[in-house]
Parts: sequence; C-alpha cells; structure tokens
Amino acid sequence: MSAASSGVASQHQGRVTAVLGPTNTGKTYLAIERMLGHRSGMIGFPLRLLARENYDKIVKAKGRHAVALVTGEEKIIPPRAVYFVCTVESMPLDRPVAFLGVDEIQLAADPERGHIFTERLLHARGMDETMFLGADTIKPLIQRLVPRCEFISRPRFSSLTYAGHKKLTRLPPRSAVVAFSATDVYTIAELIRRQRGGTAVVLGALSPRTRNAQVALYQAGEVDYLVATDAIGMGLNMDVDHVAFAKLNKFDGHAPRRLRPNEIAQIAGRAGRHMTDGTFGTTGDLNGLDAETIDAVENHKFETLKSIMWRNTALRFDSPGLLLKTLEERPNRPELMRVRDADDHLSLIALSRDADIAKLATNRQAVRLLWEVCQIPDFRKVLSDAHTRLLSQIYRHLMTPEARLPEEWVAKQVARMDKTEGDIDTLVSRIAHIRTWTYISHRPDWLTDPAHWQERARAIEDKLSDALHERLTQRFVDRRSAVLARTLAGGGELLAAVTAAGEVLVEGHHVGRLEGFHFTLDPEVREDDVRAFMSAARRALKDEIGRRVRLLEQAADDTIELRPDGVLIWQGHPVARLGAGPSILTPSVVPLHDDLFESGQRDKVRTRLSRWVETFIKDRLAPVFRLRNAELSGPARGLAFQLSESLGSLSRPDLESLIGGLGKADRQALAKLGVRLATSQVFMPALIKPRAVETRGLLWAVLHGGHAAMPLPPPTPPAGRVSVATDAVPTDFWEAVGYPPMGPRALRADILERLERELYKRTTEGPLTAAPDLAQMIGSTVEDLEGVLTAMGYRRREGEGGAVIWQRGRPSRRGGDRNRGKGEKPAAKARPDSPFAKLKQIEFIR
Repeated sequence: MSAASSGVASQHQGRVTAVLGPTNTGKTYLAIERMLGHRSGMIGFPLRLLARENYDKIVKAKGRHAVALVTGEEKIIPPRAVYFVCTVESMPLDRPVAFLGVDEIQLAADPERGHIFTERLLHARGMDETMFLGADTIKPLIQRLVPRCEFISRPRFSSLTYAGHKKLTRLPPRSAVVAFSATDVYTIAELIRRQRGGTAVVLGALSPRTRNAQVALYQAGEVDYLVATDAIGMGLNMDVDHVAFAKLNKFDGHAPRRLRPNEIAQIAGRAGRHMTDGTFGTTGDLNGLDAETIDAVENHKFETLKSIMWRNTALRFDSPGLLLKTLEERPNRPELMRVRDADDHLSLIALSRDADIAKLATNRQAVRLLWEVCQIPDFRKVLSDAHTRLLSQIYRHLMTPEARLPEEWVAKQVARMDKTEGDIDTLVSRIAHIRTWTYISHRPDWLTDPAHWQERARAIEDKLSDALHERLTQRFVDRRSAVLARTLAGGGELLAAVTAAGEVLVEGHHVGRLEGFHFTLDPEVREDDVRAFMSAARRALKDEIGRRVRLLEQAADDTIELRPDGVLIWQGHPVARLGAGPSILTPSVVPLHDDLFESGQRDKVRTRLSRWVETFIKDRLAPVFRLRNAELSGPARGLAFQLSESLGSLSRPDLESLIGGLGKADRQALAKLGVRLATSQVFMPALIKPRAVETRGLLWAVLHGGHAAMPLPPPTPPAGRVSVATDAVPTDFWEAVGYPPMGPRALRADILERLERELYKRTTEGPLTAAPDLAQMIGSTVEDLEGVLTAMGYRRREGEGGAVIWQRGRPSRRGGDRNRGKGEKPAAKARPDSPFAKLKQIEFIR
C-alpha cells in the first residue's frame, strides 16, 4: 500500500492553515475573505444548504459570471468561473486553484461521511493556500497527519451560558427546541402551537428550499420558536437566543446513543449571534445537565478526537470483486479508522451478487461505471431494495449500445414524484426520491437531454418543497396567534374588519364569521387569545351590526322567510324566532343572538320582523281574518271569534249552544265567509290546504312552546294526505291543523264529514261493515278503520253467520277521553234538536 493511500500527502503546495474554534467565531467569513483575495479558489461545505447560501453571498461580491456552484444535485458553472463553492463530496479536485478550503473538518470523524473529509485533509491542496475550518477537537490529529499545518485559534464572539430547565410553555421567545426524531419534533411542535401560537420546524429530511422557508418564517418573526433535530447544529444562521434540549439521545444509524459534550456544544452554539450572548438548557421530560457537561460547553473544553474515518481511494476496477477488496483495505496509521460499509459500498455488494450484473461488469470501464452508479445517493437514508433495484435498472440501461437512460423510462420515473397531495411524511419521501433524480440529471453522459431533466427535477423539487412548507406551516403555525403576540408585544392595537361575505378579520387573519347578527368565533382560535381577538372583533362588529340593522329596517318582504321551526331568516341567516304572544294569531318575535346589539337596536329588529310576521300570517290564514273582521250579529259573531281563535276548526259540540241560536241569515253569512257546519265539526275548507295547515301547526307549536327554546312542531300532514297516524302527538295539535283525531287516525275535516255521511247512508241501507272502500276513503288500513269507527261511537258485534257488523252506540269523542289533550274541555251535551241527537235515535241493526 502506498503512503498516499492511507497516510499523509507526500507534498503540498503553498501554506496550509487550520482555523479552529467553537461556533460563532467567524471562521467561515474569514475563509471566504481569504479565498476572494486570491486569483482563484474553491471551498467545500458540509451541506448543500450552506454551499448555496455562501454561493449567493459570493455572487453578490464578484458577480454571477465569476462564481460556480457544484453540489451533487446542482451545478452552475459559468465559462469563466474562478471561484468554486461546493459540497465537500463534489469538489472538483482535478481543477487547480490558488486557494482551497474545507469547512467543518472535524466531520472527518463522522461514521458515515468522515472518510470524504479525511481524504480532503490528506490530499486536497490549493496552489498558494489551503485552509481547514473546524472545532478544536481535531487539532492533535491534524498536527500528526499534516505536520506543516499552521493553527489559528478563534475565540467565540459571545458567551454561551447554562440557563437550567424550563417548561415548554415557559420558554422565552426566540428559542430553539431540539429533539432527535421526527415524531418527537412533531409532538413538541404541536404543543407549542397550542400553547404559544406556532413554531417553525427543521429536520434533516427537509429539502434545502423547505428548510430555508421554515427558517425564514422564524427569522421574519412570524413565529418565536423553532423545533428541530440536530440539523440546526451546522450552518443555519438564525437569531436564536436560547437552545433547549428536549432529548439527549439520538440514533446514529446503528443504535441509540447519548450526545457527547462537543455535540451538545455544536447545537447549543446556535444560541447568540456575533456579539449577542446566548443561553442553553433543557425542557420537557429531560432534567438538567450535569455540572461536568455544563462546564465543558460553557468553556469549550472537550475531549480531542482519537481517530478519523478513512477509506482507500486507490481503487482497482479490474473486476467487481477486486474493487470490493480495495474498498475494504485497512489504513496503516493508528489515527485512521476504516469507515464501516458506506451506502455506496453496500450497494456495490448487493449488485455484485446479481448474476446479470456480473455478466455485464467484465472490464475496467464497466466496473468503473458500476461504481459510479452505486454512488447515486438514496436521500431517504434507508438503502431499501427499491433503491437497489433502481441502481440495477440504471446500470443495465447504461450498458446497452445506446449507453443512455431511455427518455420514456426517465419520464415515467420522474412523473411519479410530480404530485403535491399527501401529508408531511409523503411529501418528504417524494422530495427524497426527486433529489436522487436531480443527482442523476447532473450526469450529462447518462442522459440524452440532461438540461431538460435538470430543469424538470428542480421544478418538481421546488414544487414539492413549497407544498411541504405549506403543510408544515398549516400544521404547526397559528398565524393569528403569532400576529396577536407580535402586535401586543409592540404595544399596538389590533385592527379588525368585516368583509362583504361576513368574514371577520383581525390584522388580516380570519377569526370568525358574522351571519345575520350572530358572530361565531373560529373554534381554532386558542383559548388564551379569545379575549384579545373578541375585543378587536367587537370594534369592527359594532359598525357592521348597526349597518345591518338599518338594512333590515328597509328590507323588502321577499328577503325574509319563516322556517317550519319558527325561525325567521334574513339574507339566508337566522335572526329571530317566534314566541308565544297575546293570542295564537299574534305570536311575539324574539331576536336571536342579540348580545352584540346596542340600545334600541333589538327593538328595531323586533318591530320590523313583527310587521313581516303579521303580514305573513294574514296572507296564509286570510279566511280567518275575514271571519274575525266580518260584521256579524249575536251568536254568529261569537262563533266567528271562537273559530278564529282555534285557527279555523272546532268540534261542533263545543259550539252547539251558539249554533242553536243562529238564524237563517247568520248561517248564510257564515257560509259566504267559508264556514262549514258539518255533522261533528265546524271548519273552514280553505284552511285545510297544505300551506295553511303548515302555518296552523307552527302557530300551535309557538303558543305551546312558551318562551323556552321552542322545539320543532310536529310534522303536519303532507299535501294530499287525507289522514295520518295520531301516534304520540297531542290531540289539540290535530284539531288545530284541521285533522280531528279519531282513534288511531287523524282525519282531514272534509274527509271526516264525508265519512260520516257515508256511514249514515250505509246504516240506513243495511248492516254496516268495515269495508275496504271505506278504509281507502280515509287513506288507512281496514284495521285502523275499525279503530276510527270505535272512536266515532260504533260498536263491533258478531252478526248472523259470524259476520262482523258495526252498530252505532254512544260516541267516544276524539277517540275517547284517553286521547284528550291536556286542558281539553269535556264534551258538551248535545241539544235535543242537534244532528247528533237525531242520529242517536237511529238503530243500526239488521
């Protein structure tokens, strides 16, 4: 094994410097300044996010034509670029530059990516200057591996102190809460949303665009909290005052383990910016930190690294087996530790076992291509069989004579990710998939039209990232509460308004809806915010309620309607209900939801709606009012009054004393007014039509509902129905709507009169039987007909030959006293000259 393969570079060009120190020391700023002072340069960052952020800064300083961005998923390389901003993995080391820098060099100890950083430490050099940036913990190893390296120590600009344990609900604004799983992050974020109005969320699985959008949400002050994994420990520049650890255990890819003090410090170091001091502590179920850890973090005293990860870079491509063998070689220095099998290594093992792949990988060029395919990242970090199958398909396509991925196949693969529906986890998964295709699209030798697929993959990733940001914000941010907290904290007054559609806005955010005169607060408003939002809303509602009262006073009658349950509707919204009034024909009007009314407004609403109700009743029950207002004399006037108070129908025995005193002229006058004096009923045929029956039923229900919350009236008979089952409905209701109850059925008054005539006719002609045609006449079964006959006073008996016949006996008015409604008057005695007295003398026998 050559020295270069596992040890120190045999020679270097120019000065080599290591700038070491804790977070917030200006190391990255120094490196960029140094690079821009050279004629050319290259700097590698540990995250695509950081590379993009610093690329944008350098473009502002030097112009877009002078700066290149090179990451696994993005390549912007102008023809005359002299400064290259890269991820560490993507640094084009075959390009000579005057300055070369590597950020976060202590990641050489990372079990997964460390070997890349180690390779850069050992072999990557600038012609004039090389600079490594990182933590002090790697200093002894650099001293041994790069003996000629000079060291610059950078103190932290601000202090970092321990603030102890705080409950989640008592964390100060501008706090970041740290956990180490998506489940924990989501749970904590939900709690902060409920208690403090909302939080931004940052996880390693988020795309750079989504992560930036979430950080921007926090930086803009729309939320005062950030919940994150250790993804914030590197490179995210935020105005964080306090970092609170909710957990201290993380899964490192193999097993859960507790964070080391230097890792705690890396994350806690996000608190405080430049000269602003920061604090750190614990929250949730995690108790305080031990004194030793606190001292180490506050004073930046950590155990130095004993080794860093290494993987052989002198690979042989004669065969897949030989490639695997060289990958598995061990270093010859104690400071270097062979990296455990990385994802690309595991993919190579899996594909090498495929007999079809083995048949293709038979020469150096084919094996080198196989290794390049295995290095396609799986951003889901699960190394699933699906990813291995994808790599196998790609390799097979590239080994065809065309040596390109088929356009149709690529289009199908990419299209599967072009969907924005789904929950947070679904979108995260799709973004991981499309990032893999973004990486593939930057292999121009693999695609017929790489520029097209680069643009397509980037557009899908951007679309998915925006959708993910939207989902995260919807789930974890209550923008209303955030606005409230910000405005009140600044001593401002909340501005409220009511839109034409009735939406109530406070500071531009929906807080409720005004329907009619009723304001409904959005149930999603946090309990702690209700008082402030209601106070602001009432100011806007005051003017709007006054405007609506004026509109109602001037409203046309056709804009108002009455529902079957007695609720008055204006412009589609409930505004009042009917209540018991002085009489059944004059119900009162009770405004609904009047808590927003000011003095006099309630009376104005009541007066306008009372006029409408009066007009409505007079229109629906016009014959009653003509009867009441007719000029009648003596008994006729008394009968008209009782009939109108009973909504147009009464049992005849109740009126017999008045009927007996009617003269011929009185009877003619009543007939002209639509009053019919039937055998057992006095009724007005015009009032047994459906609209009148519905109104009569409602007025009866209003009168008997009092001022309590009025229940729905019993359903009135449908149009055309001549009888209905009485069931448990009060007897008085059926009489009030013109359907006198007779045992199991309530019969429409005109049908009852017809039945009585038919029964009389049949009893004079012979024995009376419960014939099916009689049941059909009253719209019932024969069984119910027998119940009706019984209620009308007929008695069932057995005739000759066992035939059942019905004989007239003593009538059981309204189906008997057992069916009489509460407060019902007992039956009056029939006068000797009444029709019932005459009928009684007739014997219905064979």
